[in-house]
Amino acid sequence: MYSVTKTYDHNLGLAATFRQPKALSHCCNPHGYPLSFKLTFSAHTLDRDNWVIDFGGLKPIKQWLVDNFDHRMILAEHDPFLADFQALYEKCGFTPILVLPFVGCEGFAKFVYDRVDTWLGDAMPLECDIRGLRLVSVEVREHGANSAIYYGENNG
Repeated sequence: MYSVTKTYDHNLGLAATFRQPKALSHCCNPHGYPLSFKLTFSAHTLDRDNWVIDFGGLKPIKQWLVDNFDHRMILAEHDPFLADFQALYEKCGFTPILVLPFVGCEGFAKFVYDRVDTWLGDAMPLECDIRGLRLVSVEVREHGANSAIYYGENNG
């Protein structure tokens, strides 16, 4: 088994704001981090170039991360003030809020994993040879001290 990682680091500038509405700490307040993402892929065989994956074919992932995490407010679908935040964002003409089942590094890692894993299953829109390729995990890092990793159903 061969494995490789692709990292979209903090210097990409994917700054997202979110909050944990049920938190009993200051994390219940909106706050943000420049997020980084590390994807681990594996395959039993290498492609014709002797690679697990051609990193150049992952450009759609980078663009999707920018579209979803660059200067975005991300809220949980159960946030009691979701409608209020959405109304304010619409009134101000801000980028629409991204609503996820749950927020934080764990929720972001699962969201990214699910999307990229679907792309691997569909062979689109990635521009690379995906024969036998699988996504093992996605790690999301807030900063140097905090991260969360999501492993797919068959990888944990």
